Amino acid sequence: MTQERQLIARAQKGDPAAFEALVNAHAQYVYNLALRVLRDPVEAEDLSQEAFLRAWKSLPTFRGEAQFSTWLYRIVTNLCYNRMPRLKKELTEITLEEGAADLPDQRQRVEPAVLTRELGEHLHQAIDDLPESYQLLIALRHQQGMTYADIAETTGMPLGSVKTGIHRARNMLREAVEAYRTSDE
Repeated sequence: MTQERQLIARAQKGDPAAFEALVNAHAQYVYNLALRVLRDPVEAEDLSQEAFLRAWKSLPTFRGEAQFSTWLYRIVTNLCYNRMPRLKKELTEITLEEGAADLPDQRQRVEPAVLTRELGEHLHQAIDDLPESYQLLIALRHQQGMTYADIAETTGMPLGSVKTGIHRARNMLREAVEAYRTSDE
């Protein structure tokens, strides 16, 4: 049994120290996800606290079929849906428009050292300019390092829709970077 599973089992029995260790392990990821979606540090902090409160209350029902982080991110995502109803609408639209579901992951790896500070700032702005649903998918995939399957479980979207949404978001980001590069020439 992994250390996290042991902490979960202890927390499910009411051990606050075990739950605190789980919170400490996931707090930064939960906050970053909330911040990426809500774009407000105070709101992100409030949502993070609410997510952990809900996790504590719901922990007895956690069956361990999914990773704890996936289950926790689902709570965060649902809270984001509640605060931003248009986010769920956008994700539903991606599902309805699903067309490129079987596209392979063709992202090009960019070494951090290759990115200039200015290009990095432009890329972050391009991410901020994406529709909220795409921002969420990009945050889950690239900032949280989640698999497509975990993202599908977290958002409640079909796997093909997750792949399509991430593919479209990457294309939009690629176009933004290309536009930036050509504007410098």
